[in-house]
Amino acid sequence: MSPVARGAAVGAVILSAGAPAAYGEFTAMATGDLGEFGPLVTTEWLEAHLGDPGLRVVDVRGSVTTRPVGPGVEEAIYRGAPEEYRAGHIPGAVYVDWTRDIVDPDDPVPAQVAGPEGFAAVMSARGIGDATRVVAVDHMGGQFATRLWWALRYYGHEGVGVLDGGWNRWVEEGRPVEPGDVSPPRADFHPQTRPELRATAEEVKARLGEAGLQLIDARDAAQYTGAKRRGRRGGHIPGALNVPRETFFAEGGGFLPLDAMRGRVEALGLRPDRPTLAYCNGGVAATVVLFNLFRLGQGRLTNYDGSWNEWGERVDLPVGP
Repeated sequence: MSPVARGAAVGAVILSAGAPAAYGEFTAMATGDLGEFGPLVTTEWLEAHLGDPGLRVVDVRGSVTTRPVGPGVEEAIYRGAPEEYRAGHIPGAVYVDWTRDIVDPDDPVPAQVAGPEGFAAVMSARGIGDATRVVAVDHMGGQFATRLWWALRYYGHEGVGVLDGGWNRWVEEGRPVEPGDVSPPRADFHPQTRPELRATAEEVKARLGEAGLQLIDARDAAQYTGAKRRGRRGGHIPGALNVPRETFFAEGGGFLPLDAMRGRVEALGLRPDRPTLAYCNGGVAATVVLFNLFRLGQGRLTNYDGSWNEWGERVDLPVGP
């Protein structure tokens, strides 16, 4: 696969043959009293369903900021935003800190998804059970919401959507908000791990050069080329195509309409009949790519969770030109 652009890496700190198939569209899931619940939820739909039994809004606002630590080298700082949540949130929403609540504190690679027991404990404490429909909300309907979407699906929970435009759109439209913490009744979340949705470094290395594999780097072009890096090494995984997360964002927040997004994806040469493996720095921005390909109906979508936070530090792993 020939790259269309190039980019670099970083360390982080936590505070098939034949004619191409056409991309289709995800078919919304029937959910009884909740009507049609698809992967992308509108503010209008959510306001109309606030308080519905079986629906849980999860506020996962946070940030990634960077600071220079040398020429062409930067460090990333991962933060949650619990103080913003307490100041105001969608009525009934619970808060999940993406840097603490759903990560593995014992993994040396930053921001790796929590193990099944830890993840289940956090979901259960926030009133999310096996049948709960979850709407994930971040500032603009971006990578932290899609990270929770991916993590829930990784643990077998399909009933999850992302609020299009996020908190910012909700507030701009004058929709209701409330301050303070929310403590819902405890639920029972039983994780059922889907290993095909998450790849290790060894699994990625073993698949390099695999015919038909769509290996996608979701970082910016400077990181892809190595002009800018985080951590020990810059560059990209050999054979990766640079498709920055911004490819899928609409002006003003949220994601592109399906037709516009389909055109961009097809122009990149991506095909829905081929498996896709995406990475970024910490397995977060990569979920923006995976979420939107899912919206278009693609099924075989894998996140390299360690991403460049791991690959860039390991000199035993190859770096592309």
